[in-house]
Amino acid sequence: MYSEDDLIMISALQHYAFCPRQCALIHIEQIWTESGLTAEGRLLHERVHEAGNESRGDLRIARGVQLRSLKLGLIGMADVIEFHKTASGIWQPFPVEYKRGKPKHDHSDSIQICAQGICLEEMLGCPIPRGALFYGKTKRRHEVEFDPALRDELKKTVDDVRTMLEKGLTPEPIFAKRCGNCSLQSECLPKTISRHKSAKRYLSGMIKNYEETP
Repeated sequence: MYSEDDLIMISALQHYAFCPRQCALIHIEQIWTESGLTAEGRLLHERVHEAGNESRGDLRIARGVQLRSLKLGLIGMADVIEFHKTASGIWQPFPVEYKRGKPKHDHSDSIQICAQGICLEEMLGCPIPRGALFYGKTKRRHEVEFDPALRDELKKTVDDVRTMLEKGLTPEPIFAKRCGNCSLQSECLPKTISRHKSAKRYLSGMIKNYEETP
């Protein structure tokens, strides 16, 4: 069990799964740049939270719900938690996370919603088998099963993020296609730093070869 002082943000897991360096820049170096894309995402979350709670028939909706897990050491907020009334009269929780863009090729968003589900399991004392991601660009909801493989990936991500935060070290940049969708490009400089590192390795190799030449 973790104490209140040892909790890490659920959002850090999504950042790390997307890019460990991005996670470190935000959560270690406290660097954040508001871009047009991040502003759209922030406004989307604000609109969802401001809609308030509602109840209709066999569905209850809670918005902007604080989450916590002392077992994993996590804290965060759920955009929406739907409670669906089952045939047996039990209200089944179903977390929904809103995203501005479209589905990603990695598991970063799935890890985030799974973390919300595990927090709810601990807080409510009931199993949460699935949740959903709603993407603003496609206007579609994608259901996510919290299966054993995803839960294991989540727990490993939690351990990796905690280790990185405890060490306080920012990973070196690795330029990739994902960099085009990152609001921290100007702070990260993935192309520039990676190129300089490559040049340094090249010059070091040249010098080493020269010194070894008889």
